[in-house]
Amino acid sequence: MGKKLYVGNLPFTVNDQTLFDTFAQYGEVESAKVITDRETGRSKGFGFVEMATEAEAQAAVSTLNGRDYDGRPLTVNEAKPMAPREGGGGGRSSGGARSGYDKPRSSGRY
Repeated sequence: MGKKLYVGNLPFTVNDQTLFDTFAQYGEVESAKVITDRETGRSKGFGFVEMATEAEAQAAVSTLNGRDYDGRPLTVNEAKPMAPREGGGGGRSSGGARSGYDKPRSSGRY
């Protein structure tokens, strides 16, 4: 088991410090981060905690996974590496040629 933990189903009121304090009961916390929406700054309901040792991480998972936290059952498990994204994000373009729509035609016909 890794030392970095995924923490899901967090109440939206939880912040980095609250998350840190919750996990500090089970060992030394190296970092705690609640993931927020870039535009609104609102919590997305999950975060990551990095514990100092594997044993402390295991203790936190064993105790906190499924435990009720402000009316929500927490999901706590080993964080998986982020999968590579395909494409390029899509979304809006700032210009440039896309799929041939902006390319000049070689003749006046379609």
